[in-house]
Amino acid sequence: MPFEQHGNPFEEQLSAELRQAGDTFVADRAALVAAGELRGRRRLLLRRRAAAVSGAASLALVGVGGALLLPGGGSSAHQDGASVGTGRHTAAATPTPSPASGDQMIRTLEGLLPEGKFSKAEARGSYVQLVYNDGKGAAAISVNLGRVEPGSDEARRTTECPGKAFAHYDACSTTRLPDASVVMVLQGYEYPDRRVDTKWWSAELVTPQGQHVSVSEWNAAAEKDAPISRAEPPLSPAQLRQLAAAGAWRDAVDAMPQDTSTPTAQPSDTATAASVAVAPTLRSLLPKGAFKVSEGSGDDSGFGYLVLDDGKGKSLVQVNVQANMSDVEGDLFGSDAQVLADGTKVATHQMPGEKGGAGVVMWTVDTIRTDGRRVVISAFNSGAQDTAATRKTPALTMKQLRAIALSPKWWQ
Repeated sequence: MPFEQHGNPFEEQLSAELRQAGDTFVADRAALVAAGELRGRRRLLLRRRAAAVSGAASLALVGVGGALLLPGGGSSAHQDGASVGTGRHTAAATPTPSPASGDQMIRTLEGLLPEGKFSKAEARGSYVQLVYNDGKGAAAISVNLGRVEPGSDEARRTTECPGKAFAHYDACSTTRLPDASVVMVLQGYEYPDRRVDTKWWSAELVTPQGQHVSVSEWNAAAEKDAPISRAEPPLSPAQLRQLAAAGAWRDAVDAMPQDTSTPTAQPSDTATAASVAVAPTLRSLLPKGAFKVSEGSGDDSGFGYLVLDDGKGKSLVQVNVQANMSDVEGDLFGSDAQVLADGTKVATHQMPGEKGGAGVVMWTVDTIRTDGRRVVISAFNSGAQDTAATRKTPALTMKQLRAIALSPKWWQ
């Protein structure tokens, strides 16, 4: 199955790690205008395309030749199958990790699924996938294993239902299990713009110890480029939740070596990064009483959004706040940028939307201070970038966007 990241200029952050690695961004002004990160909300929907397949450091590949370490030679996988969905993890007192082949990962997944036929099974590192058929049509199913820092923002966001301004889905729920693990089950679609009606349902489970189990299923034999073979994926939301909670997966995560390659933030980044909650700050800067807010991104710093409605149609407004961006200032701000008395540069752009929504336009004001602190705000004439325009222009004028972007509140 191909693993691709659905790009969005606001989701492609010019991070400190990439800059330190010497990556160069091409001078595509439209793509650079809104460079940033969605702080995990869209990443939540893209975790199944994560680095266990490509070898990135966020998920550790273990063993040799793609083998995964499992306690007791992998024999616990089927023993734990009986406790699927209980939220309890029963393991030997001091299990000794031993290497297990990809075949054992495959057998574990097959043993945890209802009776049916299996084909095209493959396991690579901490990832396993196969095609399952319960007699009602073939369906791809995958499991991806990893870790998150217990109690961290990433752990919270992983099991948090995403906002519909960035992710279109039919249903989403988050459940706390008896052992305090949290699991999110989402019933969505492979393609956000629904150009192909392939359904993608997933479960994201995080334990108090930071074990992360990601399960995905489709109503086709592959996530992409395969005809729809059944009306819905084979496992119900309850069954997805049970599969993610199986103790065998937690055993597998426990046996994975700790990843010590995660880069730490540079002192300069930490010292000057914005700490304000973006969506509440944006709300405080709106014209008083002019808008009803139908959706927002919560209290995250760095990135936030609101969906506004002034009675004339919904309008998405999103803000990215970044520190230490001086090294890409030349790419982001051309000779046509306005320079204010204090040295702050301001660039404005009005362009068509880039996510396929019919008639959608994107209005942007991009600002950078002399110390590299950047605020970029974009507004759309739709409640989401990939849905049709709901109004002729965005709810905020370019003048209002400029005033919001230049507000000192972003750095208080």
